[in-house]
Amino acid sequence: MLVLEGFHAVKHALRFGGDVRPLLTTSLPGLLKLADSHAPDLRAELETRATEVDEKEFVAKIGRTHPTGVGGFAERPELPFDREAPIVLLDNPRNLGNFGAAIRVAAGLDAGGVLSIGDVDPWHPNVLRGSAGLHFALPVGKAQSLDFGGPLIAFDADGELLKGEIPDDAVLAFGSERHGLSDEVRQKADRIVSLPMRAKVSSYNLTTSVAMALYHWSVHRAS
Repeated sequence: MLVLEGFHAVKHALRFGGDVRPLLTTSLPGLLKLADSHAPDLRAELETRATEVDEKEFVAKIGRTHPTGVGGFAERPELPFDREAPIVLLDNPRNLGNFGAAIRVAAGLDAGGVLSIGDVDPWHPNVLRGSAGLHFALPVGKAQSLDFGGPLIAFDADGELLKGEIPDDAVLAFGSERHGLSDEVRQKADRIVSLPMRAKVSSYNLTTSVAMALYHWSVHRAS
């Protein structure tokens, strides 16, 4: 069972088919005010589902306080990977917040899913917190191999400048924040490319790199 911390995590889980039960709030009027301003499409469902509890019970069940006073629980979704949109491959990510933010960006740009290599659990509570519940919007998991049935495009500052279209069935690999791409991914990659970057700037944040690559795919695909 997953713990959803905050209004946005609950909102996204509900929007993408999650069965959030129980849904807890420390203030039902406060929850409905958030619904009116940020998710009017969910207002009736939130009002029906929510149980108002005091702060002590909220912390006991959710594990911590939250500024929105909203939290809940849901089963992990089982979503199929979409091979008609690029899959994001995170090569041994170390920062859990960045991992979650990359999932959030991938969901926003309609990627086919997010996979990771390494020992970090893609469903770790801190990763889920960083994604604001958008694990429910696209498949998230661990890569079992590097054989994906589509081109593996790895991003590295020393690669050739990214130009032209990114195939819809591509897998886009991004190295860890500290160590970059692993030797295994480099050797398997069909292409190693770089993103446009001003001279003397050494690197982008992981989430920024994922966003730029998927935006490039989206723009060229649309045209």
